Amino acid sequence: KQEKHGQDRFLPVFSSLLLPPPAKEKRSMTFEGFLRYMESKDCCVFDQAHTSVYQDMDQSLPSYFISSSHNTYLTGDQLVGKSHLFAYVSALRKGCRCLEIDCWDGPDMEPVVYHGYTLTTKILFKDVITTVEQHAFEVSAYPVILSLENHCSKEQQEVMAQYLISILGDKLLTAPLDHSTTGDLPSPNDLKYKILIKNKKLKRETKTEDAEGAEESADEGEDEEEDEDEEDEDQQSKPKFWPTRKKKKVVVAEALSDLVIYTRSVKFVSFSHSKDNQNCYENTSMAEKKARKLAKASGLDFVQHNQKFLSRIYPAGSRTSSSNFNPQEFWNVGSQLVALNFQSLGLPMDLNDGRFQDNGGCGYILKPVVLTSSQRSFDPSCSQHSLKPTHLLLKVISGSNLPVPRSGKALDPFVRVETHGIACDSHRRCTSTVKNNSLGPYWDADMNFSISVPELCLIRFCVKDQTGLLSSEFVGQYTVPFTSLKKGYRWVPLRSRDGCSLDPASLFVFVWYS
Repeated sequence: KQEKHGQDRFLPVFSSLLLPPPAKEKRSMTFEGFLRYMESKDCCVFDQAHTSVYQDMDQSLPSYFISSSHNTYLTGDQLVGKSHLFAYVSALRKGCRCLEIDCWDGPDMEPVVYHGYTLTTKILFKDVITTVEQHAFEVSAYPVILSLENHCSKEQQEVMAQYLISILGDKLLTAPLDHSTTGDLPSPNDLKYKILIKNKKLKRETKTEDAEGAEESADEGEDEEEDEDEEDEDQQSKPKFWPTRKKKKVVVAEALSDLVIYTRSVKFVSFSHSKDNQNCYENTSMAEKKARKLAKASGLDFVQHNQKFLSRIYPAGSRTSSSNFNPQEFWNVGSQLVALNFQSLGLPMDLNDGRFQDNGGCGYILKPVVLTSSQRSFDPSCSQHSLKPTHLLLKVISGSNLPVPRSGKALDPFVRVETHGIACDSHRRCTSTVKNNSLGPYWDADMNFSISVPELCLIRFCVKDQTGLLSSEFVGQYTVPFTSLKKGYRWVPLRSRDGCSLDPASLFVFVWYS
């Protein structure tokens, strides 16, 4: 009876695989049907329940990792690369919820967007805002933050404010909400279909032009807040003929200041200064090097800071090729807005895509309890976090239909499995290399991992082609949060460097953890 019940339970799945009539009549499955079933979404290593929003979206904004982009307008490097509206469309379609807009005075009172003091091409601010309005909520209903790096004169800032109001309309948040969220800031649910402006804001006690002493610089902070050594490195990394940056104080215009509600940019001084002086609606930005030093020296303080405030981490100015850092090191301390160059492919963006495919790809991931609980202390730099770490067994069994290079030569493939989490949870293991087999390489390799904080961990499967004794080339990869791993015999769909499906290329693995 139990056996019959089990067959009845799976029959709809089997039937959907277009089984031949004889197999349906016998309530059995052909080998081809079984293979199709094993390569269906029902058997994917990624938990299909996580392809929809399933997390609590009523917590305060600082309780979430938020998919964030740096220099969003660029399609290439930040010296001579092109700026393009499609870069905003692409980021939004990937679930990005925090976009950066570098604003400069343009001709005919039309503010422009580009990377200042470089030869990157320029696009109009009003066109960027129109593009955002059209695509902001195409794949996610949750709020979009526009992070302005603002170098404009007061006059052109007023033009910017007019465009934001007229183009975004009701989508633009222009006043505080009467929200019921537990916490000081509203939740993603409270802010559904809303666009927030992140910029400096005038001090509340004065908004008159003759009180300029109390006004603040309008720069978002990336130029001002970099350490001196970072600024020096930024200058040294540019060609000799490149113009040096001249700092100028930009005063925020009242019209733009009024549009800053929950995301007011302030300079980071220290964790103790923030604790005593920072308001919940104020956020800080810092370059990766400064953030890395703080994470290593004061990890516990950084975690506690991010329980109350939003913090944005951005790539060093010396990364003129628009390369990225590993975002995991800053997620480990709870930073919400870890900003990456979305146009730059490789490991950092693979990890970002893996992290944010969770929770329906909505761009907001609820941070684990270790980062949000005020009842426990968590320092990611410490190795002992759990009396009983989680044991993960991964058996990489085989591959299927791996893409061959343009040369047409069959691959010599091997698989590297990486765990990315806190320092003591970051490891890699490799299978042996199978010679001359792209169609169905067989490894049958057992890999064991000990993971102390699985809630923060990502698992990356990377297939490589052994091209020499010490050289290999990328073939495909797939990254999945540990919390989204399905146990048992599973199918791993492979993706290309730019995150596109390589279907039917896949891996066949066995997953178990306890």
